[in-house]
Order: sequence, then C-alpha cells, then structure tokens
Amino acid sequence: GEWIMKRATIPAAQYRELAKQFNPVKFNAHDFVATARDAGMKYIAITSKHHDGFAMFKSNASKYNIVDATPYGKDVIKALAEECQKQGLKMCFYYSQSRDWSEPNGLDNDWYFPQERNFQQYLDEKVKPQLTELLTNYGPIGLIWFDTPMDISREQAQSLKDLVRSLQPECIISGRLGGGVETDYMSTGDNVIPATVTPGDWEVPATLNNTWGFKKNDHEWKSPEALTRLLFDIAAKGGNYLLNVGPTAEGLIPQESVDILGKVGEWMKINNECIYGTQASPFKTEFKWGNITQKPGKLYLGIFNWPAADFYLEGLKNKVKKAYLLADKEQKALPVKASY
Repeated sequence: GEWIMKRATIPAAQYRELAKQFNPVKFNAHDFVATARDAGMKYIAITSKHHDGFAMFKSNASKYNIVDATPYGKDVIKALAEECQKQGLKMCFYYSQSRDWSEPNGLDNDWYFPQERNFQQYLDEKVKPQLTELLTNYGPIGLIWFDTPMDISREQAQSLKDLVRSLQPECIISGRLGGGVETDYMSTGDNVIPATVTPGDWEVPATLNNTWGFKKNDHEWKSPEALTRLLFDIAAKGGNYLLNVGPTAEGLIPQESVDILGKVGEWMKINNECIYGTQASPFKTEFKWGNITQKPGKLYLGIFNWPAADFYLEGLKNKVKKAYLLADKEQKALPVKASY
C-alpha cells in the first residue's frame, strides 16, 4: 500500500513520474463527508502529505502536489474542507513531519539520497511552509496528526508545536510529534487496543482491513459487528477510535468500506447514547461478555453475546432503578434481581 516506495526501494525520480498518471476524477467531496457523517463520525483527518512527500493540496512550498503535478489539477483538501463545514464535521490533517522519501533533506530515504542531509533545512523550507498553508487556507482545523518522528529533536518538535499554536490555538496536536514534547493526547500503536481502562486522552488509530492506503489484493475486511464491538470497547476504556479508509486512485472509497461503515452507522443511530459524551467504565478490567461506558447516573452495558439467557454483573453497589435496551424506544424495563 502506502509504503511501497520504500519497501520496493523505488527511486524518487521514478516514483515522481506516477503523479502524471494520478487523476482521481471520481472524487466527490460530498460523498466522502456524508459517508463519514452517516457512520457516526464527528471529524475527518485526511492525509495531506504522507512519507512519499506528495501533497494532496496546492502548495507553494513544493510543486510535488496534486494541483501542480497531476492532470487532475484540483485541490481535494479545499473541497473536503468546504464540505466538512457544510455537513458539520471538523476538518483535520495527517502530516508526515520527518519522513519524506522525495526530498534529499528528508529522513528515511537513504536508498536514493545516501548523502548527509540537512534536516533543519527540510523543516524550514518544506514542513513549516506547508503546515502554514494547511492552517491558514482551509478554515478552522480541529487536529494536526503528526507521525513517525524519527530523529526530530526536542527543539525542532517544539518549533512545530509553537507554529500550530500560533496559527490555530484551538487545533489539537497528536501524540506522535516527537522530541519528548508534550502534546494534547496519546496515540496507541496502529490497531493496538489497551487491555484495561487507560487514564488521560488517547486514541486507537485503526484500519478497516490491513492497509492504510489502497491495496487491491487486501480483502481482509473487519465486519460491522467487529467494528462496533471495538468502538464500544475503546470508549469503555476511555479512548477515541480513529478509523481509516484507503481511497482508490480514481478517488473513490472502496465499496466494501462504504458498506461496512453504513452498517456501523445503522448501529450508531440506535446506540450513539452509549458512545458520545461517555466516560470510561468504573471497573478497571474488561469482562468476557463485553464492557461498560457511563454517564452520571447511568451505566451502558455492551453485552456482545446478547441475548443471553441471563446476565450477572458483580461488584455493583448502587441500587438499580431500571434496566432497558437502547433499541427499545418505549424503554420497557428488563427484569433485574439484586443481591448485596
């Protein structure tokens, strides 16, 4: 998928030629945002520049971008940002701040640029100008999702944090900035879910199959049932779920992804009360049957094997006033027996 340039050690000059073929004519910003919104998502974080150095937006800092280097010639991020504002989602950006396989002064490209590099020059001439463009040209931005910091120093990382804060003080900064600099929240490893309730602000970045970008032979899709269980379990442990899709070269979200997210959206329409605005489970460990989220005066029990013949929760000292299914609009009381 998205790592093929490095894994196949494709020369930067050869890889750059592919931009001349990149023409995502089927891209529709409205459909992208609607797919996310209908799945119950509250924001979109698009890859503005990944490790290959190609920018998905108009950039004066590098002509290696979707407007200047492709026959498509349009800024997809501008269209997405405008559509997010229309449909009520926050616009956010992933940006690879250290790895850049197309630049002689970027990191992790020694198969093509074996010489010594001036990483500070790369930060000053490409990274900071592009971050400035992203944070000034597309309206309010909810998040900058930095990634793979590698050898970035504390001073260099702090300068990127300061730049974001100066341009958009309300913009959240992800946990992979690097240099030991404190950010706004922590990201786990890719597709890594903690075993227990975890304090602080954190998220799980995750894939729908096994690939972040598009990979035509990766058909190992997670089921809607598996995704809703993962979503609930992560919320029950105090975290956020950042779920990825990999669009095709034509600019389409794969139909499998659309169908799966549609099913998740159906579940969210009924059960969103147990996800939005909830806190982690009051119990520190997870259960064999599922997990728990909570709001003041309420516990939401996600019982994965429902309907079971009966259900037993040990350790609850409060008196249960009522138990009912979120799917039941009439909220008919379920039978409950307490033993103290």
